[in-house]
Amino acid sequence: MTDPRVTKLAQVLVHYSVEIKPKQQVMIRTNPLAEELTLAVYEEVVKSGAYPLVLNETPGTQEIFFKFADEDQLDHISPVVKMVMETFDASITLWSDYNTRRFSGADNAKMARARHASAPIMRTAMRRTATGEFRWVVTVYPTHAMAQEADMSLDDYREFVFRAGLLHEDDPVSLWKAEGLKQQKLIQWLKNRDQAVIKGSNADIVLSIKDRTFIECSGKANFPDGEIFTGPVEDSVNGWIRFKYPALFAGQEITDIELWFENGRVIKEKASKNQELLTSALNTDAGSRFLGEWGIGTHYGIQRFTKNMLFDEKMGGTIHFAVGAGYPESGSKNESGLHWDMLCDMSDAEITLDGDLFYKNGRTVIQ
Repeated sequence: MTDPRVTKLAQVLVHYSVEIKPKQQVMIRTNPLAEELTLAVYEEVVKSGAYPLVLNETPGTQEIFFKFADEDQLDHISPVVKMVMETFDASITLWSDYNTRRFSGADNAKMARARHASAPIMRTAMRRTATGEFRWVVTVYPTHAMAQEADMSLDDYREFVFRAGLLHEDDPVSLWKAEGLKQQKLIQWLKNRDQAVIKGSNADIVLSIKDRTFIECSGKANFPDGEIFTGPVEDSVNGWIRFKYPALFAGQEITDIELWFENGRVIKEKASKNQELLTSALNTDAGSRFLGEWGIGTHYGIQRFTKNMLFDEKMGGTIHFAVGAGYPESGSKNESGLHWDMLCDMSDAEITLDGDLFYKNGRTVIQ
């Protein structure tokens, strides 16, 4: 019997997050571990009168690809994926890892080359998203591997995932809309600001958000959600930041990341574990050492780190920086085959905008 929260999640994703309408083309990206949610989402898409395409990835195929692919194969972009990004109306991704560390032995150079090759597809998706032509959402279907990564039993992790999405409530959509209204108050305060100063034990950063837009995140592109974000002026970032929480990239853990910025560019990087992978990612292309996103977590119901950025970047009391591609709707002009979020603890920090206090010790001061 299907968990009623899974059915509710499918309904929220299809009818609220991406707002599927009759005759629209929808890609459902999934794998066999998420069968319960895949079927529920598929049913809702069909009932809506849309045209679903299911891309059901067999676990292990990506590991085989990066082990044996030659340069031509690494540079190849699937015409099916290209067609989806250029012509479909929506995408629903059901994230369900069977092994969170499956790329630990992969060739970093090969993965970097594949990311570089995929940059045009990423640009297309971001451009179409910014214009409203394309809608997408990513969510999690809990698995043993993801629960283990979060130091939880599967039952506890399922409870965590569904509660983070407010799916234990009778009407989660109304609560996500209310969250959006709260975020809009912050966004309105930030409008027309210029210089941001982030200072604390983990950061000493100055950046500009002049003519940039903060975006509300209330259950549309990510589910669960709970952040506001923008794209900093590309050449404006100066200073140092330490990411207290481990970062996961390509299935590998990178710890104690520190970045130094000069005129927007990362000029020095440091990590106590997997620094070679950190440097490889930052060297993906010309845009990968610049910031594409600055986000501020607003979901205070998420109170623990789970090593899954879909949840972790939403935690109240944190900010995140993403190196690489920025979202055009925020005003970002940075392009890259990389978009990688890193999480910073703000429990003893302040953020000021043009000298006015906005954030102190993990919370905004704006009412």
